[in-house]
Amino acid sequence: MAGGGMIETGGGARAHLYEHKITGYFIYACIIGSMGGSLFGYDLGVSGGVTSMDDFLEKFFPDVYRRKHAHLMETDYCKYDNQILTLFTSSLYFAALVFTFGASVVTRKYGRRISIICGSISFFWGAVLNAFAQNIAMLIIGRVLLGGGIGFGNQAVPLYLSEMAPAKVRGAVNQLFQLTTCLGILIANFVNYGVEQIHPWGWRLSLGLATVPATLMFLGGIFLPETPNSLVEQGKLEEARRVLEKVRGTTNVDAEFSDLVDASKTAQAIKHPFRNLLKRKNRPQLVIGALGIPAFQQLTGNNSILFYAPVIFQSLGFGSGASLFSSAISSGALVLATFISMAFVDKFGRRAFFLEAGLEMIFCMVAVGITLALKFGQGKEIPKGIGVFLVIMIFLFVLAYGRSWGPLGWLVPSEIFPLETRSAGQSMVVCVNMIFTAAVAQFFLVSLCHLKYGIFLLFACLIVLMSFFIYFLLPETKQVPIEEIYLLWQNHWYWKRFCSPDAEKEATKPVEK
Repeated sequence: MAGGGMIETGGGARAHLYEHKITGYFIYACIIGSMGGSLFGYDLGVSGGVTSMDDFLEKFFPDVYRRKHAHLMETDYCKYDNQILTLFTSSLYFAALVFTFGASVVTRKYGRRISIICGSISFFWGAVLNAFAQNIAMLIIGRVLLGGGIGFGNQAVPLYLSEMAPAKVRGAVNQLFQLTTCLGILIANFVNYGVEQIHPWGWRLSLGLATVPATLMFLGGIFLPETPNSLVEQGKLEEARRVLEKVRGTTNVDAEFSDLVDASKTAQAIKHPFRNLLKRKNRPQLVIGALGIPAFQQLTGNNSILFYAPVIFQSLGFGSGASLFSSAISSGALVLATFISMAFVDKFGRRAFFLEAGLEMIFCMVAVGITLALKFGQGKEIPKGIGVFLVIMIFLFVLAYGRSWGPLGWLVPSEIFPLETRSAGQSMVVCVNMIFTAAVAQFFLVSLCHLKYGIFLLFACLIVLMSFFIYFLLPETKQVPIEEIYLLWQNHWYWKRFCSPDAEKEATKPVEK
Protein backbone atom coordinates (compact mmCIF):
# COMPACT_ATOMS: atom_id res chain seq x y z
CA MET A 1 0.00 0.00 0.00
CA ALA A 2 1.14 3.54 -0.41
CA GLY A 3 2.96 5.78 1.90
CA GLY A 4 5.97 8.05 1.98
CA GLY A 5 9.46 7.29 0.82
CA MET A 6 11.87 9.43 2.82
CA ILE A 7 9.81 9.72 5.97
CA GLU A 8 11.42 10.79 9.20
CA THR A 9 8.31 10.14 11.26
CA GLY A 10 8.62 6.43 11.07
CA GLY A 11 6.43 5.77 8.05
CA GLY A 12 6.75 2.14 7.06
CA ALA A 13 8.16 1.04 10.43
CA ARG A 14 4.92 -0.86 11.08
CA ALA A 15 4.77 -2.58 7.67
CA HIS A 16 5.36 -6.03 9.22
CA LEU A 17 2.06 -5.61 11.10
CA TYR A 18 -0.09 -5.11 8.00
CA GLU A 19 -2.90 -7.61 7.41
CA HIS A 20 -4.98 -8.24 4.32
CA LYS A 21 -7.30 -10.64 2.52
CA ILE A 22 -8.17 -10.67 -1.18
CA THR A 23 -11.78 -9.49 -1.05
CA GLY A 24 -14.43 -9.12 -3.73
CA TYR A 25 -14.47 -5.39 -3.08
CA PHE A 26 -10.73 -5.20 -3.73
CA ILE A 27 -11.03 -7.25 -6.94
CA TYR A 28 -13.87 -5.05 -8.23
CA ALA A 29 -11.92 -1.85 -7.53
CA CYS A 30 -8.82 -3.11 -9.30
CA ILE A 31 -10.64 -4.47 -12.38
CA ILE A 32 -12.66 -1.29 -12.92
CA GLY A 33 -9.71 0.96 -12.10
CA SER A 34 -7.44 -0.87 -14.53
CA MET A 35 -9.81 -0.29 -17.46
CA GLY A 36 -7.99 2.97 -18.10
CA GLY A 37 -5.39 0.84 -19.85
CA SER A 38 -7.97 -0.29 -22.41
CA LEU A 39 -8.22 3.29 -23.71
CA PHE A 40 -4.48 3.46 -24.27
CA GLY A 41 -4.38 -0.04 -25.76
CA TYR A 42 -7.32 0.33 -28.12
CA ASP A 43 -5.81 3.46 -29.61
CA LEU A 44 -2.36 1.84 -29.94
CA GLY A 45 -3.93 -1.05 -31.81
CA VAL A 46 -6.40 0.81 -33.98
CA SER A 47 -4.17 3.64 -35.26
CA GLY A 48 -1.75 1.58 -37.34
CA GLY A 49 -4.52 -0.51 -38.87
CA VAL A 50 -6.60 2.50 -39.87
CA THR A 51 -3.61 4.27 -41.45
CA SER A 52 -3.06 1.23 -43.68
CA MET A 53 -6.68 1.08 -44.93
CA ASP A 54 -7.20 2.26 -48.52
CA ASP A 55 -10.52 4.03 -47.84
CA PHE A 56 -8.97 6.10 -45.04
CA LEU A 57 -5.88 6.98 -47.10
CA GLU A 58 -7.89 7.86 -50.20
CA LYS A 59 -10.09 10.31 -48.25
CA PHE A 60 -7.48 12.06 -46.13
CA PHE A 61 -4.05 11.22 -47.61
CA PRO A 62 -4.45 10.73 -51.39
CA ASP A 63 -0.71 11.16 -52.04
CA VAL A 64 0.10 8.22 -49.77
CA TYR A 65 -2.70 6.21 -51.38
CA ARG A 66 -1.29 6.83 -54.88
CA ARG A 67 2.27 6.02 -53.76
CA LYS A 68 1.08 2.79 -52.16
CA HIS A 69 -0.71 1.60 -55.31
CA ALA A 70 1.95 2.78 -57.73
CA HIS A 71 4.14 -0.13 -56.55
CA LEU A 72 1.67 -2.97 -56.12
CA MET A 73 4.23 -5.52 -57.24
CA GLU A 74 7.07 -4.15 -55.11
CA THR A 75 8.01 -3.73 -51.51
CA ASP A 76 9.27 -0.36 -50.41
CA TYR A 77 10.51 0.99 -47.06
CA CYS A 78 9.19 4.47 -47.90
CA LYS A 79 5.57 3.90 -48.96
CA TYR A 80 4.10 5.50 -45.85
CA ASP A 81 6.66 8.27 -45.26
CA ASN A 82 4.28 11.22 -44.78
CA GLN A 83 4.61 13.57 -41.80
CA ILE A 84 0.92 14.59 -41.79
CA LEU A 85 -0.08 10.92 -41.75
CA THR A 86 2.21 10.24 -38.79
CA LEU A 87 0.90 13.40 -37.11
CA PHE A 88 -2.49 11.65 -37.05
CA THR A 89 -0.92 9.10 -34.70
CA SER A 90 1.50 11.28 -32.74
CA SER A 91 -0.84 14.25 -32.11
CA LEU A 92 -2.62 12.18 -29.46
CA TYR A 93 0.58 11.73 -27.49
CA PHE A 94 1.59 15.38 -27.76
CA ALA A 95 -1.87 16.22 -26.34
CA ALA A 96 -1.50 13.65 -23.56
CA LEU A 97 1.81 15.30 -22.66
CA VAL A 98 0.03 18.62 -22.05
CA PHE A 99 -3.03 17.17 -20.32
CA THR A 100 -1.01 15.17 -17.82
CA PHE A 101 -0.02 18.33 -15.92
CA GLY A 102 -3.65 19.26 -15.39
CA ALA A 103 -4.31 15.63 -14.47
CA SER A 104 -1.62 15.86 -11.79
CA VAL A 105 -3.48 18.69 -10.03
CA VAL A 106 -6.82 16.89 -10.27
CA THR A 107 -5.31 13.61 -9.08
CA ARG A 108 -3.68 15.19 -6.05
CA LYS A 109 -6.47 17.55 -4.96
CA TYR A 110 -9.60 15.64 -5.92
CA GLY A 111 -8.47 12.03 -6.11
CA ARG A 112 -7.50 9.26 -8.49
CA ARG A 113 -11.15 8.32 -9.17
CA ILE A 114 -12.09 11.78 -10.51
CA SER A 115 -9.12 11.72 -12.88
CA ILE A 116 -10.21 8.34 -14.22
CA ILE A 117 -13.73 9.67 -14.87
CA CYS A 118 -12.39 12.84 -16.56
CA GLY A 119 -10.21 10.70 -18.80
CA SER A 120 -13.13 8.54 -19.91
CA ILE A 121 -15.23 11.60 -20.86
CA SER A 122 -12.47 13.21 -22.92
CA PHE A 123 -11.67 9.93 -24.68
CA PHE A 124 -15.35 9.33 -25.51
CA TRP A 125 -15.80 12.65 -27.31
CA GLY A 126 -12.50 12.25 -29.11
CA ALA A 127 -13.67 8.89 -30.47
CA VAL A 128 -16.98 10.39 -31.60
CA LEU A 129 -15.24 13.24 -33.43
CA ASN A 130 -12.82 10.85 -35.17
CA ALA A 131 -15.62 8.52 -36.26
CA PHE A 132 -17.48 11.38 -37.98
CA ALA A 133 -14.40 13.24 -39.26
CA GLN A 134 -14.75 14.94 -42.64
CA ASN A 135 -11.31 16.53 -42.84
CA ILE A 136 -7.85 16.33 -41.30
CA ALA A 137 -8.63 19.15 -38.84
CA MET A 138 -11.49 17.10 -37.32
CA LEU A 139 -9.20 14.09 -37.13
CA ILE A 140 -6.50 16.02 -35.26
CA ILE A 141 -8.97 17.68 -32.84
CA GLY A 142 -10.44 14.28 -32.10
CA ARG A 143 -6.95 12.93 -31.47
CA VAL A 144 -6.28 15.79 -29.05
CA LEU A 145 -9.38 14.84 -27.03
CA LEU A 146 -8.27 11.19 -27.09
CA GLY A 147 -4.91 12.41 -25.80
CA GLY A 148 -6.67 14.14 -22.93
CA GLY A 149 -8.25 10.84 -21.98
CA ILE A 150 -4.93 9.03 -22.06
CA GLY A 151 -3.18 11.84 -20.15
CA PHE A 152 -5.69 11.55 -17.30
CA GLY A 153 -5.93 7.75 -17.42
CA ASN A 154 -2.19 7.06 -17.50
CA GLN A 155 -1.68 9.56 -14.69
CA ALA A 156 -4.27 8.06 -12.35
CA VAL A 157 -4.59 4.33 -13.05
CA PRO A 158 -1.07 3.10 -12.14
CA LEU A 159 -1.22 5.14 -8.93
CA TYR A 160 -4.69 3.82 -8.14
CA LEU A 161 -3.64 0.19 -8.55
CA SER A 162 -0.38 0.52 -6.59
CA GLU A 163 -2.12 2.30 -3.73
CA MET A 164 -4.94 -0.25 -3.53
CA ALA A 165 -2.64 -3.30 -3.60
CA PRO A 166 -0.96 -5.01 -0.63
CA ALA A 167 2.83 -5.14 -1.03
CA LYS A 168 2.96 -8.91 -1.64
CA VAL A 169 0.79 -8.74 -4.76
CA ARG A 170 1.46 -5.15 -5.85
CA GLY A 171 3.37 -6.21 -8.95
CA ALA A 172 0.61 -8.46 -10.26
CA VAL A 173 -2.16 -5.98 -9.41
CA ASN A 174 -0.38 -3.04 -11.02
CA GLN A 175 0.06 -5.07 -14.19
CA LEU A 176 -3.70 -5.15 -14.64
CA PHE A 177 -3.05 -1.79 -16.34
CA GLN A 178 -0.74 -3.49 -18.82
CA LEU A 179 -3.17 -6.39 -19.25
CA THR A 180 -6.09 -4.14 -20.18
CA THR A 181 -3.74 -2.18 -22.45
CA CYS A 182 -2.75 -5.38 -24.26
CA LEU A 183 -6.33 -6.61 -24.49
CA GLY A 184 -7.28 -3.24 -25.98
CA ILE A 185 -4.52 -3.63 -28.59
CA LEU A 186 -5.59 -7.19 -29.41
CA ILE A 187 -9.29 -6.30 -29.74
CA ALA A 188 -8.44 -3.26 -31.89
CA ASN A 189 -6.39 -5.42 -34.27
CA PHE A 190 -9.21 -7.89 -34.72
CA VAL A 191 -11.67 -5.02 -35.20
CA ASN A 192 -9.41 -3.63 -37.93
CA TYR A 193 -9.17 -7.07 -39.52
CA GLY A 194 -12.96 -7.44 -39.44
CA VAL A 195 -13.92 -4.01 -40.83
CA GLU A 196 -11.21 -3.75 -43.48
CA GLN A 197 -13.61 -5.17 -46.09
CA ILE A 198 -16.44 -2.79 -45.16
CA HIS A 199 -16.20 -0.09 -47.82
CA PRO A 200 -15.98 2.86 -47.65
CA TRP A 201 -16.65 3.45 -43.94
CA GLY A 202 -15.00 0.52 -42.14
CA TRP A 203 -12.32 2.79 -40.72
CA ARG A 204 -15.03 4.95 -39.10
CA LEU A 205 -16.29 1.92 -37.22
CA SER A 206 -12.75 1.13 -35.99
CA LEU A 207 -12.27 4.64 -34.64
CA GLY A 208 -15.82 4.97 -33.27
CA LEU A 209 -15.70 1.75 -31.26
CA ALA A 210 -13.23 3.49 -28.94
CA THR A 211 -16.35 4.86 -27.27
CA VAL A 212 -17.05 1.39 -25.82
CA PRO A 213 -14.10 1.16 -23.36
CA ALA A 214 -14.57 4.86 -22.54
CA THR A 215 -18.22 4.26 -21.63
CA LEU A 216 -17.41 1.19 -19.52
CA MET A 217 -14.69 3.12 -17.71
CA PHE A 218 -17.04 6.05 -17.01
CA LEU A 219 -19.88 3.89 -15.70
CA GLY A 220 -17.52 1.82 -13.57
CA GLY A 221 -15.76 4.93 -12.30
CA ILE A 222 -19.00 6.33 -10.88
CA PHE A 223 -19.11 3.44 -8.38
CA LEU A 224 -15.34 3.17 -7.93
CA PRO A 225 -13.99 3.70 -4.39
CA GLU A 226 -11.27 6.30 -3.90
CA THR A 227 -7.94 5.02 -2.60
CA PRO A 228 -7.38 5.33 1.18
CA ASN A 229 -4.18 7.27 0.42
CA SER A 230 -6.02 9.94 -1.54
CA LEU A 231 -8.78 10.18 1.07
CA VAL A 232 -6.19 10.71 3.80
CA GLU A 233 -4.55 13.39 1.64
CA GLN A 234 -7.94 15.13 1.39
CA GLY A 235 -8.45 14.96 5.16
CA LYS A 236 -11.29 12.40 4.98
CA LEU A 237 -9.83 10.15 7.65
CA GLU A 238 -12.97 8.27 8.68
CA GLU A 239 -13.89 7.46 5.10
CA ALA A 240 -10.29 6.46 4.40
CA ARG A 241 -10.32 3.98 7.25
CA ARG A 242 -13.66 2.50 6.13
CA VAL A 243 -12.36 1.99 2.59
CA LEU A 244 -9.09 0.52 3.90
CA GLU A 245 -10.99 -1.98 6.05
CA LYS A 246 -13.20 -3.00 3.10
CA VAL A 247 -10.27 -3.31 0.70
CA ARG A 248 -8.15 -5.30 3.18
CA GLY A 249 -11.04 -7.45 4.43
CA THR A 250 -10.16 -6.87 8.08
CA THR A 251 -10.73 -4.28 10.81
CA ASN A 252 -7.15 -4.73 12.02
CA VAL A 253 -5.69 -1.93 9.90
CA ASP A 254 -4.30 0.28 12.68
CA ALA A 255 -0.66 -0.11 11.61
CA GLU A 256 -1.25 0.56 7.94
CA PHE A 257 -3.64 3.43 8.60
CA SER A 258 -1.13 5.06 10.98
CA ASP A 259 1.54 4.86 8.30
CA LEU A 260 -0.81 6.50 5.80
CA VAL A 261 -1.57 9.34 8.19
CA ASP A 262 2.15 9.84 8.96
CA ALA A 263 2.99 9.84 5.26
CA SER A 264 0.19 12.31 4.55
CA LYS A 265 1.46 14.74 7.18
CA THR A 266 4.87 14.66 5.54
CA ALA A 267 3.29 15.13 2.11
CA GLN A 268 1.19 18.10 3.23
CA ALA A 269 4.33 19.86 4.39
CA ILE A 270 5.49 19.89 0.77
CA LYS A 271 4.07 22.98 -0.94
CA HIS A 272 5.82 22.50 -4.27
CA PRO A 273 5.93 18.76 -5.15
CA PHE A 274 7.60 19.29 -8.54
CA ARG A 275 10.35 21.35 -6.92
CA ASN A 276 10.67 18.74 -4.17
CA LEU A 277 11.21 16.07 -6.80
CA LEU A 278 14.45 17.84 -7.74
CA LYS A 279 15.89 17.59 -4.23
CA ARG A 280 19.02 15.54 -3.66
CA LYS A 281 17.24 12.87 -1.59
CA ASN A 282 14.81 12.23 -4.49
CA ARG A 283 17.56 11.84 -7.11
CA PRO A 284 16.97 8.07 -7.64
CA GLN A 285 13.23 8.54 -8.22
CA LEU A 286 13.91 11.41 -10.63
CA VAL A 287 16.56 9.60 -12.67
CA ILE A 288 15.05 6.11 -12.67
CA GLY A 289 11.31 6.64 -12.32
CA ALA A 290 10.62 10.03 -13.89
CA LEU A 291 13.22 10.09 -16.67
CA GLY A 292 15.02 6.83 -17.41
CA ILE A 293 12.40 4.09 -17.44
CA PRO A 294 9.57 5.98 -19.23
CA ALA A 295 11.99 7.16 -21.94
CA PHE A 296 13.62 3.77 -22.41
CA GLN A 297 10.22 2.03 -22.54
CA GLN A 298 9.55 3.78 -25.85
CA LEU A 299 13.11 3.44 -27.18
CA THR A 300 12.85 -0.36 -27.14
CA GLY A 301 11.07 0.01 -30.48
CA ASN A 302 8.07 -2.03 -29.42
CA ASN A 303 5.52 0.75 -29.73
CA SER A 304 6.82 1.47 -33.22
CA ILE A 305 5.83 -2.07 -34.09
CA LEU A 306 2.46 -1.70 -32.35
CA PHE A 307 1.71 1.66 -34.00
CA TYR A 308 2.64 0.60 -37.47
CA ALA A 309 2.55 -3.21 -37.51
CA PRO A 310 0.13 -3.35 -40.48
CA VAL A 311 2.14 -0.66 -42.25
CA ILE A 312 5.43 -2.47 -41.56
CA PHE A 313 4.10 -5.82 -42.75
CA GLN A 314 2.64 -4.23 -45.90
CA SER A 315 5.95 -2.51 -46.56
CA LEU A 316 7.63 -5.91 -46.27
CA GLY A 317 5.37 -7.38 -48.95
CA PHE A 318 2.42 -8.80 -46.98
CA GLY A 319 -1.06 -8.17 -48.39
CA SER A 320 -3.48 -5.89 -46.56
CA GLY A 321 -5.45 -8.69 -44.85
CA ALA A 322 -2.30 -10.68 -44.08
CA SER A 323 -0.62 -7.64 -42.55
CA LEU A 324 -3.57 -6.93 -40.24
CA PHE A 325 -3.68 -10.60 -39.21
CA SER A 326 0.08 -10.63 -38.56
CA SER A 327 -0.22 -7.55 -36.34
CA ALA A 328 -3.05 -9.29 -34.44
CA ILE A 329 -0.68 -12.20 -33.78
CA SER A 330 1.90 -9.75 -32.39
CA SER A 331 -0.64 -8.15 -30.09
CA GLY A 332 -1.71 -11.61 -28.94
CA ALA A 333 1.87 -12.13 -27.81
CA LEU A 334 1.51 -9.04 -25.61
CA VAL A 335 -1.52 -10.49 -23.81
CA LEU A 336 0.23 -13.84 -23.25
CA ALA A 337 3.35 -12.08 -21.96
CA THR A 338 1.35 -9.97 -19.53
CA PHE A 339 -0.14 -13.08 -17.92
CA ILE A 340 3.37 -14.52 -17.57
CA SER A 341 4.60 -11.31 -15.95
CA MET A 342 1.61 -11.09 -13.59
CA ALA A 343 2.18 -14.67 -12.47
CA PHE A 344 5.90 -14.41 -11.78
CA VAL A 345 6.98 -10.77 -11.31
CA ASP A 346 6.42 -10.88 -7.54
CA LYS A 347 8.35 -14.16 -7.35
CA PHE A 348 11.38 -13.55 -9.57
CA GLY A 349 11.47 -9.76 -9.30
CA ARG A 350 11.61 -6.72 -11.55
CA ARG A 351 15.34 -6.80 -12.34
CA ALA A 352 15.28 -10.42 -13.52
CA PHE A 353 12.48 -9.71 -15.98
CA PHE A 354 14.14 -6.54 -17.28
CA LEU A 355 17.51 -8.22 -17.88
CA GLU A 356 16.42 -11.65 -19.14
CA ALA A 357 13.88 -10.22 -21.57
CA GLY A 358 16.37 -7.56 -22.66
CA LEU A 359 18.72 -10.24 -24.00
CA GLU A 360 15.89 -11.79 -26.02
CA MET A 361 14.85 -8.41 -27.42
CA ILE A 362 18.41 -7.65 -28.52
CA PHE A 363 18.66 -11.01 -30.30
CA CYS A 364 15.32 -10.52 -32.10
CA MET A 365 16.09 -6.99 -33.30
CA VAL A 366 19.53 -8.07 -34.59
CA ALA A 367 17.95 -11.06 -36.35
CA VAL A 368 15.32 -8.87 -38.03
CA GLY A 369 17.90 -6.26 -39.06
CA ILE A 370 20.35 -8.79 -40.55
CA THR A 371 17.56 -10.68 -42.35
CA LEU A 372 16.25 -7.51 -43.98
CA ALA A 373 19.78 -6.44 -44.92
CA LEU A 374 20.38 -9.74 -46.73
CA LYS A 375 16.96 -10.63 -48.13
CA PHE A 376 14.95 -7.46 -48.64
CA GLY A 377 15.05 -4.47 -51.01
CA GLN A 378 15.57 -3.57 -54.66
CA GLY A 379 11.83 -3.86 -55.35
CA LYS A 380 11.70 -7.61 -54.75
CA GLU A 381 8.89 -9.30 -52.85
CA ILE A 382 10.11 -10.96 -49.68
CA PRO A 383 10.09 -14.80 -49.87
CA LYS A 384 7.28 -16.47 -47.91
CA GLY A 385 9.65 -18.41 -45.64
CA ILE A 386 11.57 -15.25 -44.76
CA GLY A 387 8.26 -13.47 -44.09
CA VAL A 388 7.22 -16.19 -41.66
CA PHE A 389 10.62 -15.96 -39.93
CA LEU A 390 10.21 -12.18 -39.53
CA VAL A 391 6.74 -12.60 -38.04
CA ILE A 392 8.14 -15.16 -35.55
CA MET A 393 11.01 -12.85 -34.57
CA ILE A 394 8.63 -9.93 -34.04
CA PHE A 395 6.31 -12.24 -32.06
CA LEU A 396 9.20 -13.27 -29.77
CA PHE A 397 10.33 -9.65 -29.43
CA VAL A 398 6.85 -8.53 -28.39
CA LEU A 399 6.59 -11.53 -26.02
CA ALA A 400 9.81 -10.42 -24.29
CA TYR A 401 8.76 -6.76 -24.15
CA GLY A 402 5.32 -7.69 -22.85
CA ARG A 403 6.70 -9.28 -19.69
CA SER A 404 9.39 -6.67 -19.04
CA TRP A 405 9.55 -3.09 -20.30
CA GLY A 406 5.84 -3.00 -21.13
CA PRO A 407 4.31 -3.64 -17.68
CA LEU A 408 7.36 -2.80 -15.58
CA GLY A 409 7.70 0.55 -17.30
CA TRP A 410 4.53 1.55 -15.43
CA LEU A 411 4.89 -0.63 -12.32
CA VAL A 412 8.34 0.45 -11.13
CA PRO A 413 7.77 4.24 -11.35
CA SER A 414 4.39 3.92 -9.62
CA GLU A 415 5.92 2.20 -6.59
CA ILE A 416 9.12 4.16 -5.96
CA PHE A 417 7.88 7.73 -5.43
CA PRO A 418 7.15 8.90 -1.86
CA LEU A 419 3.62 10.17 -1.26
CA GLU A 420 4.67 13.82 -1.13
CA THR A 421 5.91 13.68 -4.74
CA ARG A 422 3.78 10.82 -6.08
CA SER A 423 1.32 12.80 -8.22
CA ALA A 424 4.08 15.08 -9.48
CA GLY A 425 6.31 12.08 -10.13
CA GLN A 426 3.61 10.25 -12.04
CA SER A 427 3.03 13.39 -14.13
CA MET A 428 6.71 13.36 -15.01
CA VAL A 429 6.47 9.66 -15.90
CA VAL A 430 3.51 10.24 -18.23
CA CYS A 431 5.07 13.43 -19.62
CA VAL A 432 8.40 11.79 -20.52
CA ASN A 433 6.62 8.68 -21.78
CA MET A 434 4.39 10.75 -24.06
CA ILE A 435 7.29 12.88 -25.34
CA PHE A 436 9.13 9.76 -26.48
CA THR A 437 5.94 8.01 -27.63
CA ALA A 438 5.04 11.00 -29.80
CA ALA A 439 8.59 11.32 -31.13
CA VAL A 440 8.78 7.64 -32.02
CA ALA A 441 5.33 7.75 -33.63
CA GLN A 442 6.21 10.89 -35.62
CA PHE A 443 9.65 9.85 -36.84
CA PHE A 444 9.58 6.05 -37.08
CA LEU A 445 8.30 5.86 -40.66
CA VAL A 446 10.76 8.48 -41.93
CA SER A 447 13.52 6.62 -40.05
CA LEU A 448 12.40 3.34 -41.62
CA CYS A 449 12.58 5.05 -45.01
CA HIS A 450 16.10 6.43 -44.54
CA LEU A 451 17.78 3.89 -42.20
CA LYS A 452 15.95 0.88 -43.67
CA TYR A 453 17.03 -2.29 -41.82
CA GLY A 454 19.39 -0.17 -39.70
CA ILE A 455 16.47 1.08 -37.57
CA PHE A 456 16.15 -2.39 -36.03
CA LEU A 457 19.88 -2.53 -35.27
CA LEU A 458 19.61 0.92 -33.67
CA PHE A 459 16.86 -0.35 -31.35
CA ALA A 460 19.08 -3.33 -30.43
CA CYS A 461 21.89 -0.97 -29.40
CA LEU A 462 19.48 1.11 -27.31
CA ILE A 463 18.26 -2.02 -25.50
CA VAL A 464 21.88 -2.85 -24.62
CA LEU A 465 22.23 0.62 -23.10
CA MET A 466 19.02 0.40 -21.08
CA SER A 467 19.90 -3.07 -19.79
CA PHE A 468 23.11 -1.66 -18.32
CA PHE A 469 21.05 1.16 -16.80
CA ILE A 470 18.81 -1.36 -15.00
CA TYR A 471 21.69 -3.60 -13.93
CA PHE A 472 23.67 -0.84 -12.26
CA LEU A 473 21.03 1.59 -10.98
CA LEU A 474 17.78 -0.21 -10.12
CA PRO A 475 17.56 -2.15 -6.82
CA GLU A 476 15.01 -4.98 -6.51
CA THR A 477 11.63 -3.70 -5.27
CA LYS A 478 9.57 -6.91 -5.23
CA GLN A 479 7.39 -7.36 -2.12
CA VAL A 480 8.89 -4.25 -0.48
CA PRO A 481 6.17 -2.05 1.06
CA ILE A 482 6.12 1.36 -0.59
CA GLU A 483 6.73 2.88 2.85
CA GLU A 484 10.10 1.10 3.05
CA ILE A 485 11.43 1.57 -0.49
CA TYR A 486 13.45 4.58 0.66
CA LEU A 487 15.70 2.08 2.52
CA LEU A 488 16.71 0.55 -0.82
CA TRP A 489 18.21 3.85 -1.92
CA GLN A 490 20.03 4.30 1.37
CA ASN A 491 21.70 0.89 0.98
CA HIS A 492 22.38 1.00 -2.77
CA TRP A 493 26.04 1.16 -3.84
CA TYR A 494 25.47 4.34 -5.89
CA TRP A 495 22.34 6.04 -4.58
CA LYS A 496 23.46 5.99 -0.95
CA ARG A 497 25.71 8.95 -1.70
CA PHE A 498 22.53 10.98 -2.25
CA CYS A 499 20.03 9.33 0.09
CA SER A 500 21.74 8.01 3.21
CA PRO A 501 21.21 10.10 6.38
CA ASP A 502 24.94 10.94 6.44
CA ALA A 503 24.85 12.11 2.81
CA GLU A 504 21.81 14.28 3.56
CA LYS A 505 23.57 15.89 6.52
CA GLU A 506 26.71 16.42 4.46
CA ALA A 507 24.71 18.09 1.67
CA THR A 508 23.04 20.52 4.08
CA LYS A 509 26.12 21.29 6.18
CA PRO A 510 27.22 24.93 5.86
CA VAL A 511 30.45 25.51 4.01
CA GLU A 512 33.31 26.62 6.28
CA LYS A 513 35.11 29.75 5.25
